[in-house]
Amino acid sequence: MPIRVSVLGELAEQLRAAELDLSQRWDGVDKWFDAWAAQPGLRTNLRHHLLELPTEQAAAMTARSRETTTHFAWCLRDRPDEPFTFWLHEYKEQRDWRAGYADSVHNHRYHFCTTILRGGYLHERYAATINPGTEMVGSAELVASTPCPVGATGFLLASDFHRIPRAAEGTMTFLVKSREVTPWSLSYDPGTHESHRHVPVETRLKHLASRL
Repeated sequence: MPIRVSVLGELAEQLRAAELDLSQRWDGVDKWFDAWAAQPGLRTNLRHHLLELPTEQAAAMTARSRETTTHFAWCLRDRPDEPFTFWLHEYKEQRDWRAGYADSVHNHRYHFCTTILRGGYLHERYAATINPGTEMVGSAELVASTPCPVGATGFLLASDFHRIPRAAEGTMTFLVKSREVTPWSLSYDPGTHESHRHVPVETRLKHLASRL
């Protein structure tokens, strides 16, 4: 059977054709994503996509990607006219994780759907209380702790708080993310009860010169 080389294009076409505001109806994206993620050979198709990338596209993908305290986040697709982006997360060995945002209780500036391609992790969901005066997290209570094996899928809204305390060696996940729906995200350390606001560096550019 020939390898399907348009696996990312197929998902992108479904999302582009959606007759709804993706940022407002992310539950609809989840339904399409679950069906797409269940297709046979998804991991093989994604591997083929990476192997066949022309040199210039591979360089552009690398430039869009970044390292976090727990994983490498590879940006597979980011086109300005599309209300979504595609990512591959390559988790580091647990011994190389560093304390920080990624392994804290946190939310995101965007909604996302994800599926486990290899390995697996423990996923925790939290109910967070936001202090109305400071707009920071005042407390967070664990509400669910779920082992996620290969093939597991899920989605989170930007308002949802979660944490991945551990991942199996070699874990890799695929994600489709919305564009940002909030200007910042929040993290919370249950041990110290400290909360932090995280603002992306690109939004700081307009203030940079005035601070010199």
